[in-house]
Amino acid sequence: MSPFEHGEVFVLDDGGEVDLDLGNYERFLDITLTCDNNITTGKIYQSVINKERKGDYLGKTVQVVPHITDAIQEWIERVAIVPVDGKEGPADVCVIELGGTIGDIESMPFIEALGQFSYRVGPGNFCLIHVSLVPVLNVVGEQKTKPTQHSVRGLRGLGLTPNILACRSTKALDENVKGKLAQFCHVPAENIFTLYDVPNIWHIPLLLRDQKAHKAILKGLNLLGVAREPYLEEWTARTKICDTLHDTVRIAMVGKYTGLSDSYLSVLKALLHASVACRRKLVLDWVPAGDLEDITAQEAPNVHKAAWDLLKGADGILVPGGFGDRGVQGKILAAKYARENNVPFLGICLGMQIAVIEFSRSVLNLLDANSTEFDPKTTSPCVIFMPEGSKTHMGGTMRLGSRRTYFKVTDCKSAKLYGCVSYVDERHRHRYEVNPDMISQLENAGLSFVGRDESGRRMEIVELPAHPYFVGVQFHPEFKSRPGKPSALFLGLIAASCGHLETILQNNGHVSKNISNGISNGHSMVKIHRNGNTFKAFNGSVNGVYSNGNSMHR
Repeated sequence: MSPFEHGEVFVLDDGGEVDLDLGNYERFLDITLTCDNNITTGKIYQSVINKERKGDYLGKTVQVVPHITDAIQEWIERVAIVPVDGKEGPADVCVIELGGTIGDIESMPFIEALGQFSYRVGPGNFCLIHVSLVPVLNVVGEQKTKPTQHSVRGLRGLGLTPNILACRSTKALDENVKGKLAQFCHVPAENIFTLYDVPNIWHIPLLLRDQKAHKAILKGLNLLGVAREPYLEEWTARTKICDTLHDTVRIAMVGKYTGLSDSYLSVLKALLHASVACRRKLVLDWVPAGDLEDITAQEAPNVHKAAWDLLKGADGILVPGGFGDRGVQGKILAAKYARENNVPFLGICLGMQIAVIEFSRSVLNLLDANSTEFDPKTTSPCVIFMPEGSKTHMGGTMRLGSRRTYFKVTDCKSAKLYGCVSYVDERHRHRYEVNPDMISQLENAGLSFVGRDESGRRMEIVELPAHPYFVGVQFHPEFKSRPGKPSALFLGLIAASCGHLETILQNNGHVSKNISNGISNGHSMVKIHRNGNTFKAFNGSVNGVYSNGNSMHR
């Protein structure tokens, strides 16, 4: 998936590389999904082909209907009974998202499968929520229902009848508009809800609660007498806090996919979670890495100056992960600026490798130090291809999923932020690593590799002890950050950027009462993600996420 088209690739605990929508579900519901929760056309066709090769169809003609559609339904029913919230036993409700737009060729087998599925399980066991756009004509301010009418007509023509309409619009639907939709779409007016523009996305569960969307869903599934009222008091409090923040913290994001913010969606959310925990309003400056490079100074001096002004005006600098050599020199310059000027710095995956390359060049004076990804012939390879990786097959051959990192230095900043634990479990996605043969040389010069894998030869966390906050990690901590439970290392970056890091370190990673309001026993209600698990702090609700790509998500 191209980052410019689909946004980031979200990584699950089991190493599944999936659409960013699953990240939204994990964050809002505080659950842990697997690759089986992501159903794609390729997976379904592959499973049917494998069955045919084994002779499971006994010589029958294999077709889209019934074999592909049956495979989709079987997958849904198999995955639906697997718990994802840490509790035992199957869930009461399985949420399925069918991505794309009605009429897309790619989604036709899925629509047919769900049409068959809804008929087979019957009313009371299947509730269809159709998300549609109700545009507003700016000239007259009129809300237009035709797009929704047409999409519902197309949906009904394909064998699916919506029970509920969730209408995206810039403002709440007028009552006459609801009446018109109810009349032409054959959906009760009380089952038509508006998802209008709000100050931040945390308002969406509250918006749905206020419109009694949960009762409409429970009624459609015959669960009204079973379910409890939504517990959203703490969620409401955090949402209000987010809206009332005034003091800012400015973070420069130095990346190569800055043209589409969804390319770094999890990083963005992790920064937001941490800034709210520190009671700061996040201001994010997007700095295209290439604009910091010397060649840009020659070709577009104004662009180069603007990029450097943003970088120098930031309270903290973050270099996220990425692939390829475009913009690498700009990221190296950003790391150098942060190191030399005591600006808080967090490097993730490639960002960590960049920090090591910069240190090797500037401090060890290895001027040609590089990663073999960018210069295979470098005489100072401080980042190398992992021995177990494949150089012929790119897809699915990286070091993926949750891996354990052991702290070699127990009193380092990272260990304290994680709560003084001996190890953490975080998610990975990389095929290059810091060269273990250069570790002693780098550490003798001042770098400290405080976290390593179980073998002790694979570097996971690097720090500069003399720096206020200079941390690089090989893993992706952003994938486990949650509202109310920010990732420890992102919390460290934000806290260092607003001058509160020492206070948090003294409290072993907790946000203390002189930083945060709503404190109990000297510690914030905010709980920090650590040790590969999360401490239950808030109950979330699913948010309205945009659909991108043709897949279904539980």
